[in-house]
Amino acid sequence: MSSTIWSVDEHLDDILAAVKPLEPIELQLPDAQGCVLVEDVVVEVALPPFDNSSMDGYAVRISDVEGASEEFPAVLTVIGDVAAGDGGLADGRSVGPGEAARIMTGAPLPAGAEAVVPVEWTDGGTGGGPADSMRAHSDAPEGASGEVRIHRPVKPRAHVRVKGSDVRPGDLALRAGSVVGPPQIGLLAAIGRSTVRVRPRPRVVVLSTGSELVQPGEELTGGRIYDSNSFALTAAARDAGAIAYRVPAVADDAETLRATIEDQLIRADIVVTTGGVSVGAYDVVKEALSSVGDEDEAGSGIDFRKLAMQPGKPQGFGSIGPDHTPLMALPGNPVSSYVSFELFVRPAILTLMGLEDVHRPKVRATLSTGEALASPSGKRQFLRGRYDAEAGTVTPVGGPGSHLIAALAQADALIVLPEDVTSVEPGAEAEVILLR
Repeated sequence: MSSTIWSVDEHLDDILAAVKPLEPIELQLPDAQGCVLVEDVVVEVALPPFDNSSMDGYAVRISDVEGASEEFPAVLTVIGDVAAGDGGLADGRSVGPGEAARIMTGAPLPAGAEAVVPVEWTDGGTGGGPADSMRAHSDAPEGASGEVRIHRPVKPRAHVRVKGSDVRPGDLALRAGSVVGPPQIGLLAAIGRSTVRVRPRPRVVVLSTGSELVQPGEELTGGRIYDSNSFALTAAARDAGAIAYRVPAVADDAETLRATIEDQLIRADIVVTTGGVSVGAYDVVKEALSSVGDEDEAGSGIDFRKLAMQPGKPQGFGSIGPDHTPLMALPGNPVSSYVSFELFVRPAILTLMGLEDVHRPKVRATLSTGEALASPSGKRQFLRGRYDAEAGTVTPVGGPGSHLIAALAQADALIVLPEDVTSVEPGAEAEVILLR
């Protein structure tokens, strides 16, 4: 245990200096979701790749429908159908003067045509009044033959998605550093990319320690409590973009804990423990990990520290195993562990992903509270709160106790009271870290 009192910023800087982005790999699109691109993606195929119709209707020449109205419709000869997936009109025909082609949404604009008239602006080939939909091919025995009456003129390229109007060859589709989400996967697929080079999602192993912990769903006996930390932190790791594995709580036995952690290293890019880092007689994490460093490897091993913060004073950080996997040892109180995760583990996960902005958004907000907030001198305090963006206010939720998990569930922000502040009056302005 280091005797030095570390500041929040010093501890975080130490973590981020040691944690490096994961090596890039090539992944299939479905597997790349949530990952960060390591190279710019340049368009090779125009999108759309051809002029196509944005409506069900009729492909026409502009001059043939000029001045058309319901009273004096333009009467055109229908020469064929063009459906989505077709290469154009059958036999490579073109739309000539006085002609039209039935066309479906997404179908390529046939040669000779200059615009599309929506079917609602026509009689749909029925010889009657305005149609409300395009008749299915099977419901039109005459097929695409006969005549269509068009009741309104159109401008050139009307209701046509022009080739390359979305992106063109040579355009930058996505920048390096972009997170690959559903829209990005859709764009990559649309321009023909089946794989992409990314940094993989970090694998985070989370485990709680404590002989008093019982798994939810099991029976509680005297002196025991349910393990909530491992569930909350595993969910938080996934929320940050990681692949997270939760390990059932480990009893207060140093050898068992050390063996459990060593077994998990094969699937871990970072290990997070919670509990057993304070100054009690059964602080098993310290006992198990204080001597795991490699004497020949500078900076290896776990350093247990005291931080000038509340909650979350006891912390541990270092590396373990042959690959020097980062390990972060968080305190066991539920609020302490969650606040510590937000301040230290989440930025480490985002750094492993290769992101540059690894911090939650911060705002200034007015304290909405009935009484002054007290804070210990020399410590940075993080209080739970609810933020009202419209009003620009933040309201404390629950008290300062590090065990008040019910209040944490109601909070969406952390109110930050600096080290040199011991009291904050209602209506004062404070820094707020947004959690959602």
